[in-house]
Amino acid sequence: MTSATGHEPSDVATPVPPDVDVMSRDVRWFAHATGTSWPPPGHPEPAPERPDTHVAPALPEAARGRAGHPLPHGTSELLERAPFPHGRPAAPASPPAALGHALVTAFGLQRREPENPFNDHRPYPSVRARFPVQAFVQDAHRATVLDLHRHALVGLGADPGGDGPAEPAAEVLLAGRYTRLPDSYRWFRGSLVHLEMGIALRQLALGLELFGLRGTVRLPGPATAPLLTALGPGAEEEWSLPLSVGVDAAAFPAADPLPAPGPVPRDDAGAPPHRVDPVLDETVALNRTQEFDGPAEPLTSALPAGGPASPLSWAEVLWRRSAGRMPRGMYGMSGRRRTVPAEVLAETARWLAVPPPGPTLAEIAGAVRVTGVVQGVAGHRDGVHHLVDGRPVLVREDPGAAAELETHYGYRVDPYNGGDIRHATAVWFLSVRPRELVERFGRGAFTAAQYVAGWQSQGISLAAAAAGLYARPARAFREIPSQRVLGLPADEMVLCTVITGTPRYRGLLCDLRI
Repeated sequence: MTSATGHEPSDVATPVPPDVDVMSRDVRWFAHATGTSWPPPGHPEPAPERPDTHVAPALPEAARGRAGHPLPHGTSELLERAPFPHGRPAAPASPPAALGHALVTAFGLQRREPENPFNDHRPYPSVRARFPVQAFVQDAHRATVLDLHRHALVGLGADPGGDGPAEPAAEVLLAGRYTRLPDSYRWFRGSLVHLEMGIALRQLALGLELFGLRGTVRLPGPATAPLLTALGPGAEEEWSLPLSVGVDAAAFPAADPLPAPGPVPRDDAGAPPHRVDPVLDETVALNRTQEFDGPAEPLTSALPAGGPASPLSWAEVLWRRSAGRMPRGMYGMSGRRRTVPAEVLAETARWLAVPPPGPTLAEIAGAVRVTGVVQGVAGHRDGVHHLVDGRPVLVREDPGAAAELETHYGYRVDPYNGGDIRHATAVWFLSVRPRELVERFGRGAFTAAQYVAGWQSQGISLAAAAAGLYARPARAFREIPSQRVLGLPADEMVLCTVITGTPRYRGLLCDLRI
């Protein structure tokens, strides 16, 4: 007998109990994937949680008070003259300018929503707008970190060394700081940072592609592990291993001398930035299982080929990208039910089908199942769909599936919070069977699969923005009951969910684009 998905029912016991604390869910899945028990005997108690305002600073301590190299202005104007998705901005006069515009396109500030508790907004989502993933740029002359509020690359004081030019001429490192998220997220900090790494990778690939820059990508492993140490952004045990993106012919001119570093500052709540945290140690240890040692691979396209033209510009689509809104400082998102054209679903499927760069991530992407609970799409029946060969295929008709999923969502709809899953156009689930994944690709694939899910979720976000929908990535669905709605095997882990729908609320938007 097969399940609604067409897969044989698994005889593997449920790796994650239905009542498990969501914050420890992923570390339990990793234990299942690697055939170990968790928690092990003598597992230390988590450190006492600090207030949620007590997090690492927005920029590495090494960047405080440093000189900045300004980024170019006019990126938004260039993108306004580039039709979405096939248009390209006018080529800047030099590779350094092109790289600057690419970084602003990928990560730049977009808007402020006065009623939103979490500002400022960028072209991609981040938990609580904390943006724990940062972009470091290193070439033969300097090591810097991207500071969007100063619209500059800020020096870190690290010297890459050597007498010759860097190879490649510039390198962008994407690394996440776990302590930028509150202690209350516990092991969940790892998953959220790794998903955002994949989101940031797609945004960086998009920015480079739009401005005509070629690049390469290298997954974390022996070649990338020393890179973060050389930059010296802060306590290494707080950071993920970096994803390395090499950019051709994009070296910056020599920098002015940097001031000597001052004393290490205290973090936002006034306590020393380092503390004993067994949960953080375990999160970092899981991240360090990545030992990809293959060569750097070409950075392939972040965009689907072909497809219909749009009346929108790239500037408008990046500006529109939203995870949903609520009025008067409320949390969450709220939507309204409506019927959307079939092209909305087709375009989302096209963006989802774009593989991440490099053969390893592309193969892991092939192991990720994409399941959508769809309703109100012209030409499609409401229910559970799978993405098969780049197109949605109905596996079970169920007009009530979205409403049922709302009962399994971790945030209630109440006078303080919105979460209208029942009104969503589509709820996309990205899932994988962790044990099979680790058997095929090694222990590091557990984290790499989260990069893939982040890459895919940002594709959903951009497709939704072009269609006038919000797209909210989430990890808040209770896993076991959601598996039953979707017809997934008990040993299949949900990496990420993206809720898309028509926004109910609109309000004042303050333009922050440069």
